[in-house]
Parts: sequence; structure tokens; C-alpha cells
Amino acid sequence: MASSSVITPEDLLESLMNDGTMDALRSKIINQLKANEELKSTTIRMAEESKVLKMPGAEKQSKRELFDALRQELEAPVLEKASKSVWEIILDNDGLGKEINETVEKVFCRLSGREPPLQPSDFEGLQDRAIENNKGKEKQKDRREEMILAPKKRSYVMMNSDGESEGVKERDETPNPESSTVSTTSTKDII
Repeated sequence: MASSSVITPEDLLESLMNDGTMDALRSKIINQLKANEELKSTTIRMAEESKVLKMPGAEKQSKRELFDALRQELEAPVLEKASKSVWEIILDNDGLGKEINETVEKVFCRLSGREPPLQPSDFEGLQDRAIENNKGKEKQKDRREEMILAPKKRSYVMMNSDGESEGVKERDETPNPESSTVSTTSTKDII
């Protein structure tokens, strides 16, 4: 579709159905319903309290007859509870509901030719990277401060960058009494 055309809900739904997204989401919703312990216990309690199972002669009915009678009695209230649970799943802003919203938005953006907006999960990744970068910058800053505040020790390279260090120059310029004595002593001995 061209980016200039209007994307209708039908277009979006068709795309979701054709690429298998709808089936995947439906499967996830069903799995969450199956795992819903509250819904299970409510349904079991409703069946146990059923008028059909408590009526006289229920034990003489076939399984099929009991099942049909239970279905007539419990189908509407059980489906109502299940429907409420499904809507809770769909509208959940943290779980599957969030995934559904993000998926629909991505498909809409793809169909309309727009870039999908950054999702909160993308921001979390960006925040993590920013935190790591800040930690690295702080370490570099700490190292620089240590270098500035640390006592100055001149390296061999620094000493030789001027030729010789000042300490070495001073020693050469100051006469060494021992060396002059030795040289005089050696001259007297020779004569």
C-alpha cells in the first residue's frame, strides 16, 4: 500500500490475519486463559453447584444428555466469566495487552510506510546504554582527576624530551669534591 492511502481497520485486520499474527495472539490468549486458576476454580464450582447434576435421576442419564443439560445451564455464565478474563488480558498494559498494542502499531506503521515509534522497551535499552556510557565517562574523568591531583613523577620520556632533566643538569654543573680529589690524588701519585 502506498503511504498516501488511508489505512482502514479492515486493512489492518486483514494484514494481521494473513501474516499469522492473529493466530499467534489468539493462541497466547488461550494459553493464558488455560493458566487462569481463578477461572478454572469458578467453572468447577459452578459445575459442582449445578442444578442439572443435583436433580433426581441425573445418575440415570447418559453422559451426552448430562453434558447437553449442563451446557444449557452453564454456557452463558461461564462464557461471561471467560469473556471478562479475555478483556483483562487484552487490556493489560504490562503483559499480553502491551504486546498486542505494540504489534498492531508496528503493522499499522508498516502498512502506512512510516517508521514505528520507539517503544518503552526500546527506551529501556537506550537507558541501559546511556548508563553504561555515563559510567565509562565517569571512570575517564576520575582517571584524569587522579592524574592531575597525583604527585608529579617525571617519566624517562619526559626527562629526555628536553634533552636532560633539570636534576641531571644541576649535578653536572656542580663540581663533585670526591671526583676532584681523586683526580688530584692520582696526579700526585703519578709525579
